[in-house]
Amino acid sequence: MTLFWMHLRKDIKKMTKIIFATGNAGKMREIRDIMADLDVELLSMKEAGIKLDIVEDGKTFEENALIKARAVSKEAPGAIVMADDSGLEVDYLNKEPGVYSARYMGEDTSYTIKNQAILDRLKGVPKEKRTARFVCAIAAAMPNGDVLVTRETIEGYIGEKPAGSNGFGYDPIFYVDEFGCSTAELTEKQKNQISHRGKALRAMKEKLNQYGI
Repeated sequence: MTLFWMHLRKDIKKMTKIIFATGNAGKMREIRDIMADLDVELLSMKEAGIKLDIVEDGKTFEENALIKARAVSKEAPGAIVMADDSGLEVDYLNKEPGVYSARYMGEDTSYTIKNQAILDRLKGVPKEKRTARFVCAIAAAMPNGDVLVTRETIEGYIGEKPAGSNGFGYDPIFYVDEFGCSTAELTEKQKNQISHRGKALRAMKEKLNQYGI
C-alpha cells in the first residue's frame, strides 16, 4: 500500500460521522439496525441540522442517489454523506412507478391511496403477471471526493390486497414467496435480511470497510 493511501485511510478513519440524506423515520430505523456494527455516528439530515430542497431529476435510481449525496455533502464538509433512492417496479405496468415511486400520484398522496391505485390497475391480472421488485441504489460521498455506489433488488409480486403494518410505503402490497406474505408482515429482522435496502447497505458496508471505516 502506498504512503498516500495509508494517510488517506488514516484521515478517513477519523471521520466517524455519517449523515444519511433522508428524513424518513422508517428508513432510518432500517439503516441504524443494519449499520449498527459500524463504529460511527449515524445521523439523519434533520439530526445534522441540514435543510435542503433537493430536486431529484435523475433518470435512474443511481443518479438520484448521487444527486442527494452530493448536495448534502456540500453542506457537511468532512462528513461521509450517504443517500439512497429506492422504489417499486411493477413489470405489468411497464416498471411503474419506478424512480417516481415517492412522487407517484403526487408527493402528498398517502401510500394507502397509491397502493390501492396499483391494485386497481392490476385487477384481474393473474399472479404470474404481477411480478415486481423493490430496487435500492445507495451512494456515498466520501470526504476525499470519491463516490461509492451500490444497487440491489428484492424480487416478488403484487398481492391481491394490502396486508401487514410493520413496513411503510408499498410494503403492504409487495409479497415474497419465500415467506408467503407481504413485506409489511415481516419482522424488522426478517425484512432487513432480504430487503433491497438491507442488501444495498451491506454491500456499501463492504466498500466502506475498504476505507477503514
